Amino acid sequence: MSSSFVYASVRTPFGRFNGALADTRADDLAATALKGLLDHSPGLDPGLVDDVFWGNANGAGEDNRNVGRMAVLLAGMPVSVTATTVNRLCGSSLDAAMMAARMIEAGDAEIAIAGGVESMTRAPWVLPKPSRRFPAGDVTAVSTTLGWRLVNERMPAEWTASLGECNEQLREKFSISRERQDEFGARSHRLAAEAWAKGFYDDLVVPVPGADLAQDESIRPGTSLEALAKLKPAFRPDGTITAGNCSPLNDGASAVLLGSASAAATIGRDPVARIAGRGWAALEPQQFGYAPVEAAGDALERAGITWDDIGAVELNEAFAVQSIACVDAWLKLGLRDAEVVNAKGGAIAIGHPLGASGGRILGTLAARLVESGKRWGVAAICIGVGQGLAVVLENVA
Repeated sequence: MSSSFVYASVRTPFGRFNGALADTRADDLAATALKGLLDHSPGLDPGLVDDVFWGNANGAGEDNRNVGRMAVLLAGMPVSVTATTVNRLCGSSLDAAMMAARMIEAGDAEIAIAGGVESMTRAPWVLPKPSRRFPAGDVTAVSTTLGWRLVNERMPAEWTASLGECNEQLREKFSISRERQDEFGARSHRLAAEAWAKGFYDDLVVPVPGADLAQDESIRPGTSLEALAKLKPAFRPDGTITAGNCSPLNDGASAVLLGSASAAATIGRDPVARIAGRGWAALEPQQFGYAPVEAAGDALERAGITWDDIGAVELNEAFAVQSIACVDAWLKLGLRDAEVVNAKGGAIAIGHPLGASGGRILGTLAARLVESGKRWGVAAICIGVGQGLAVVLENVA
């Protein structure tokens, strides 16, 4: 089998819930990222893209009807370009990139695009259909923004606990203090603000038409431990998880251009990273925050390297507690330095629009490898209902 490579990546700035991107539809966000990616590779004829894989976690509103295909059409690509939409919740766009890479490696494609989108602001309320035509009682509208909804009664209660409660359980299991979580959250904001100030994200982020947003909206440069310590627990009265040490609700999109080695001439640029290994794992649903440990281990094994070789890690920060648990485990497995994890900030500051985050961390990882000259990196993400994904990149720039 041949190898697959990352050639380019972009994303929109990530907006806050009810923030600067609230008036932008999910399919328009997707089209913005897709068009921005193509604009970054002007030598590529869009009609030569063999397939588009697009991640999306909800799909219950304006992102319905195969939002990947909607993005292709709205971005002005030829109608002959095919697209599919992938749903692995928070891992959707990383899963999309893995699928695109497999297609290239199998020889079924030379060039593919992967990406993802989520508008958590515009996710609709849904009503279950009644069992009778005219029910006498009230019907409750359920929000599709985040988490379980319309739960199957046969599911064990411990599996369908809230995301926050699941991570409080993880905190108890690994004895991770509130102070460590707040320190991790403050670090995320500080490093993200520094990365923006130094221009790291300038070439990775494209503006959204009609929106007044130049940078990620959730970043708070002056976040201090003192301020975070004053926040009340969000999920348990005596808990440790707050709005300051977990990712917010966000809107945004990301896109990644992948191709074979021989696609460089068609794309008009050289690749920056090789997809060297992929991993996927599943645990009990309530332990989803720890699943990246298993997934990353499998990805490293498939790449033929160990944690000792890794020079950069992008781990999606759904919660500080699960991020700390993963990093602690990786340090025990041979990762040399915790500071290589999310050195440009993470989702606690940047944001976590569910379907877009996998593409963001993959693109950021490739850019970090190019900037640092390090050879190997890992992108990993936890996924609700007990799953995790990871990709190993090799710097070829």
